[in-house]
Amino acid sequence: MTSFTRNLPWFIRDTGTSIIGTECYTSLVENLDVQNVECLKYSLSKALGIGIVVGGSVMKLPQLMLILRGRSARGLSLSAYVLETLAYGINLSYSFRNMFPFSTYGENLFLTIQNILITFLIIFYTPSLRLARRRRNAQLSYAFLGLLSGVLTLYYSSMPILAFLQLSTLPLSLTSKVPQIRQNYRSQSTGQLSAFAVGSQIVGCLARLFTTATEVGDWLVSAGFALALALNGVLGVQLWMYWGKDVDERNDDHELDGAKGKAFTASYAPWQTQSFYRVGTPPLPSSGGNIRRGTRKSAADLV
Repeated sequence: MTSFTRNLPWFIRDTGTSIIGTECYTSLVENLDVQNVECLKYSLSKALGIGIVVGGSVMKLPQLMLILRGRSARGLSLSAYVLETLAYGINLSYSFRNMFPFSTYGENLFLTIQNILITFLIIFYTPSLRLARRRRNAQLSYAFLGLLSGVLTLYYSSMPILAFLQLSTLPLSLTSKVPQIRQNYRSQSTGQLSAFAVGSQIVGCLARLFTTATEVGDWLVSAGFALALALNGVLGVQLWMYWGKDVDERNDDHELDGAKGKAFTASYAPWQTQSFYRVGTPPLPSSGGNIRRGTRKSAADLV
């Protein structure tokens, strides 16, 4: 068997050595030494890392599709996504500047891009801004300027500052999830929150704890993933508890429109309401806006 594994095509050998290194490739593939625990752990970490990077490239796509298909960002917290995007960007910059293996942080690149798109969509589809186009455009402009300034800051920051920012991702992760958790609790619904995205984040955090401990050994990165795992677990529990309890946003809009219509009738057309026909109510105005002589009626005649 080893005579076959030692004569594999060059492209398989080169790919294997580039992923797990020459020593582990020779031990595990060519010599079939499955008792090499260190190489087994390292290879498993690499496989999980590559899987997470590939999965991260599509993790938030279901969330994007839910927003675009429903033309609504109902149930999604803008502040939560802004803070989460900032945490992803800091982790991406910190790992890249420390020259960690791409398989240990690559998904942050794709998650940052997807989160930026979701953030802009939340602003665009926010119900309170639908009828205020100028305000919505201003919000989008501010978001773009904030994104640009954040990218420049992370790119030109020194390593001590980046280390401090990486440490700040711990409270940042906490504050990024708390608004979404609180919003779900208050509405007793998860709205347009994607169950696939939350479940993928839980699995990804578990795998990242293993890959970080095996390949990187940076406690700042490990602590961030541990906290993210706990908070994503809370979101997962809320999805299970509030499943099928979403409130139709269109019904809320209709009820709001009906309330506005009643208020308009009471303010500008009081003779069409029951409260108008009470004792001591002034007479009905004529079509010309003036009260005709001889047509004054009492409240009893109107009933």
